[in-house]
Amino acid sequence: MDPFRTFSGIAAPLLVDNIDTDQIAPVSDRSRRLDPDYASLFFAGKRRRADGSEDPAFVLNRAAFRGARILVTGARFGCGSARESAIWALKAFGIRAIVARSFAEMYRETCLRNGVLPIVLDASDCAAFEADVTGVDGAAAYTVDLRDPHIGAPNGRRYAYAIDGADRLALLEGTDLVELTLRRSAAIEAWEARTRQRQPWLQDVGH
Repeated sequence: MDPFRTFSGIAAPLLVDNIDTDQIAPVSDRSRRLDPDYASLFFAGKRRRADGSEDPAFVLNRAAFRGARILVTGARFGCGSARESAIWALKAFGIRAIVARSFAEMYRETCLRNGVLPIVLDASDCAAFEADVTGVDGAAAYTVDLRDPHIGAPNGRRYAYAIDGADRLALLEGTDLVELTLRRSAAIEAWEARTRQRQPWLQDVGH
């Protein structure tokens, strides 16, 4: 996983609640291939009409947003079934960060484990940020900073966000929680040795 520190990109507004994993990456003949084109699966049901032609009204088909790297959306993003292709498709399209009113917890965790930053702004900032993105309409880039957690708007406004310390470190270093834990193996082993000495009866639990 590549380290995530800061990047600039176009923010695409898809201000809809309850976008589920079947919408993000619908199951189809293309998705069942051994080596599917995940980028083409991203919102395939929304981006294309029944005859296979592009729907020009869908935000990600507009010229300004074809290279979007930030997706701005509503509440409970990523709800529905557990489907890892729904994050692989989003990442293959080029999205590095999602700003949502809220996330389905499992989808949020999958984002973090795949190097995509899920952001929930303070309630007091949500409406202003969404209006900002809609007004810019893809004409200028936003900057997402994880070192000093905030989003910088083209007009200079900063939107701060919170992120768990362990999740932030894993993204900054491009690693996962298992590797971060293994780095503490010496301290863990020392704690276990002290516990065996001070509380030996705990070693018999379950025997």
